[in-house]
This record gives sequence, structure tokens and C-alpha cells, in this order.
Amino acid sequence: MTHNLAEGFARNFLGNAPLWYKQAIIGFLILNPILFLVTTPFVTGWVLIAEFIFTLGMALKCYPLQPGGLLAIEAVVLGMTSPESVYHEIEANIKVILLLVFMVAGIYFMQNLLLYVFTKLLVKVRSKVLLSLLFCFVSAILSAFLDALTVTAVLITVAVGFYDVYHKVFSKGHVPKELADAHTEDLSKFRAFLRSLVMHGVVGTALGGVCTTVGEPQNLLIAETMGWNFIEFVEVMAPITFPVLICGLITCALLESQSKGMFGYGMKIPENVRNILIEFSEEQDKHRGHKETAELIIQGIVAIILVFALAFHVAEVGIIGLMIIVLLTAFNGVIEEHQIGHAFEEALPFTALLVVFFGIVAVIHDQHLFSPITNLVLSMDVSQQAPMLFVANGILSMISDNVFVATVYIGEVKAAFESGSISREHFEDLAVAINTGTNLPSVATPNGQAAFLFLLTSALAPLIRLSYGRMVIMALPYTFVLGGVGLASLIYFT
Repeated sequence: MTHNLAEGFARNFLGNAPLWYKQAIIGFLILNPILFLVTTPFVTGWVLIAEFIFTLGMALKCYPLQPGGLLAIEAVVLGMTSPESVYHEIEANIKVILLLVFMVAGIYFMQNLLLYVFTKLLVKVRSKVLLSLLFCFVSAILSAFLDALTVTAVLITVAVGFYDVYHKVFSKGHVPKELADAHTEDLSKFRAFLRSLVMHGVVGTALGGVCTTVGEPQNLLIAETMGWNFIEFVEVMAPITFPVLICGLITCALLESQSKGMFGYGMKIPENVRNILIEFSEEQDKHRGHKETAELIIQGIVAIILVFALAFHVAEVGIIGLMIIVLLTAFNGVIEEHQIGHAFEEALPFTALLVVFFGIVAVIHDQHLFSPITNLVLSMDVSQQAPMLFVANGILSMISDNVFVATVYIGEVKAAFESGSISREHFEDLAVAINTGTNLPSVATPNGQAAFLFLLTSALAPLIRLSYGRMVIMALPYTFVLGGVGLASLIYFT
């Protein structure tokens, strides 16, 4: 109970977030105008980035949309960027926004098919190493021809489905005493099991996404700038992407082969949980009527349409997503507004957060926060530029957005080529460095790749206790392998 109006305002601000967190955000909002007045917009801009990363890191304490949004609004008010610049960033990324709004909702209407397929896979493949390799490799292949966010949406849907199956058994209360006694330990192990599978899968989206023009948004931008078609892009990137893919899969196998739980990997599914999933699968098969079977068939047909539509790029991904929603809801009888509305609950908060993130990116752009690094790299000896560009792009992608970083750097390099400062051959080497540099080391943090950020802020993350810090730790071995092998391949194979 609040004792006065001031206390009421204080309690309402950021809701149930811890008091220290509220005080930190208020401190940031007070600090920024002071820094802006006594230092420079450049310094304030870098502090703003650090503050925004803090809000992402505390995503389980408070969804980053509100605190991050307040920081972005303040940046506009202070004049560090403008509404026009923010709109320009949104306009440049409208394809990603459409994808999130419609494709993620489309995947929601496929959840029964996905749960059916992956439950069969989970109960039949007993080897955690093989299962992890399957998740990683299939995610890589799908991301090479579809896109990372769509594949991540599938991973999230599958993992939430597994968790719900297990949770519903215990929420009903009718479980044997020995299962109830082991529930707490099994739940903790099951969460660790799901965390590792999902992380292998989402890293797989980075392994596959770097290979082709459609894998990541910046790939297409780079390909268009260089005049490379799909096959040419694959061939140019292969000396780096192929060794990285092989080493990434080896890393996946090694992480799951150890039993010490290093970096959060190695946990096998508890036998009690496996038995519950087997029973669920058998129960579903036994009671599946003609209506439910027809729904699965429709979802299977639409899934095939989705794969071909994305592989042949018949339209922008978001538009294809809308088509999937129409087909699945029409032929499976989902025709009431509130039923359709549930599909958008997962994607829209993240879409709003991504727009806020574009506001921070607008500050980076308007205040030229990356310019000193760009100038330093391009002033180096020609033989050092490609490796250093890889490193610079990797580091900046960890704290910013890899699409934005790639856009900035390919523009700078193109300008250098058009001015006659570099040759065409060197221009191609630098383009390869930019593509691989923004795609591979950026797995280090959720900031770098939209798929990772989507996972962190999804409904799945709190269920399996996947925090920002835990994601960074779990990504660490992959960061060193993908970054190290990518850099070595760039130096020795190109």
C-alpha cells in the first residue's frame, strides 16, 4: 500500500523492477544532459551506448523497451540525433521490421507441426552430441537459404513447446511421488538442456547466415555493392565460411562431449523428462483425430511453400510471412480476431525494442562514433587493412548492430575505391573482411545479431533462465573459434 502520491509515482516507474535498477536508469537520465553540456556529444554518445547495453544485460529484471526507450527519447531531445535520422534508420530496416511482425506470427501457427517433428527427433535421438550437431547444422543450412530470424523463431517455438509439455504435467498435480520429489532437480537440468540446444541452434544461424546473399541483411547489401550474384558471393566467401562452419560444428561436438558443464554445455535430458515427452508423443498420436491430422498436413504443405518462397525470394520475407498467416489460418479455421492476436504477442514487443535500437544507431551515425576507427584502419598498410577491418567490424558489431556496421564500412570502402585509393582486387578483399567480420565475431553478445537479441528478449529466455550474461558465457567458445578461424582464413586463404 502506498502512503502518498510521490510513493505511488515511484512504485509505478518501471513497475516491479528492483529499486537499484530504477535508481540506475534515473541516474543515467540525469547524467547524460550533464555530460552533453560539459564534454562533447561524441563522449556522451559512447556513454549512451554503454547505458543501452546495460538495459539489454538486465533484460530479465526489466524488458529493455522502456529504459532503452527513455534513453533514446532523451538522445533526440538533447539533439544527439533527430526524428528524421531515426526514421531513416527505420526506413532502411523496414524489411527486418516486416519480417518480425509477420514471419514470427506465421511460425506461431506452425507450432503443432514443429512440436510434432522435433518431439519425435528428441525422443529417438538419445545422443546429446548428435542432437546438438543436428540443431546446429540444420539451423546453419536453413539460415543460408532462409534467414536467421525465421530460424530463431522456429527454435524458440520448439523449445517453448517442450517446456510447456513438461510444465503442464506437473501443473496438473497428478504425478507419482518419485517424480514430484525429483521435479526441482529435473527442471533445472531440463532448462540447462534446452539452453544448450537453443544456443547451438542460434550459433548455427550465424554459421549459415554468413555464407549466402540471403543469410543476413548486410550480405545482400554487400553483394549488390560488389555486383556479386548468389553463386559468386558463395564462392568468394567459401575460403573463410567453409573452414569456420567445420570448426564451428567440431566446437559444438566438443562442448557436448565434456561432462563438467563448461560454458553451460554438456547437460543431458533427465530420464524422467524424456519419459514424459515420450508419453506425450504417444498420447498425441493415440488421440489425434482427422481434424488434427488435417491441420498437420496443411501446416506441412505450407511449410514446403514457405521454404521454396524464401529460397527463391519470390517476395520480401515479411510479405511471405503474411501469406503464411493467411494460408494457415484460412485452411485451419483460425478466423476469430483474438485467436490471431495471440500470434503477434511474441514479436511486437521485440519489434518495438528494435525500433528503439535504431534510435541508438541513429546517434552512432549522426555523431560519427565509429569514424576514428574507420580512419585508423584505412590509414594502415594495404596488407594489414583486411585483417584489421575484420577485427574492427567484429568488435563494433559486438556493441552495435552488425547490419549498421557493415553498411557504414562498405560505404567507406566503396568511396575509397571510387576515389582511386584502392584497386578492385583490394576492394573485394575488404568486402569479404566486412561481411565475415560483422557476421562471425558478433556472436559474442546479443547486441551484435538480431537473432540473438530476439532470443534474449523472447518468452523463452525467462523460462530457461537465459540471461544476457549467460548468453555471453555460452557464446564465448564459439566467439573465439568463429572469430579466430575466420581471421586466420582471411589472412592465409584469401
